[in-house]
This record gives sequence, structure tokens and C-alpha cells, in this order.
Amino acid sequence: MDQSIAVTYPKVLAFSLKMQNEEFSREMKTLSMVKLYELGKVSSGMAAKILSIPRVAFLDLLSNYHVSLFADADELEADFAAVKGRL
Repeated sequence: MDQSIAVTYPKVLAFSLKMQNEEFSREMKTLSMVKLYELGKVSSGMAAKILSIPRVAFLDLLSNYHVSLFADADELEADFAAVKGRL
């Protein structure tokens, strides 16, 4: 079962960002998923599913928010080792 979160904000906020209400709502949802991913709280697959976009699209989206695909150097090394092991 899905749940929802209500966030109260002044109308002027969306207006000052030059966004319609629906666009602002989508941006808040995207920002929350990007931040949760950055903090290591959700996987890229889970974030993509919540945003109803392909995982590759979510990973591409991260660059718009200056968020790295990799949490740290250890994770990057592990990914390289996994790929090398398959070769």
C-alpha cells in the first residue's frame, strides 16, 4: 500500500521558482529521492521505481543535482573488481 506525505509551503515558493504546482510537486519528489540516494538510504532502483522512471534515467538525473553515482572510493573499487571478475 502506498502512503503519501503532505508538505505545507507558501504559494510564493513555487512562484519564485517559476514552477506550476504540479511541476513543483514532481521536483520535490525528485529532490527527496536524489538526496536519499546520496545518503545511501535508498538504492537507485528503488528511487527510480518511486519516480516511475527507468533506473538508467535516474542515474543520468543525478548529474543534474551534482550527485555522484558512487558513494565513495571503496564502492567504486568494488564495482571495478566485480566487472573485472566477469571479464
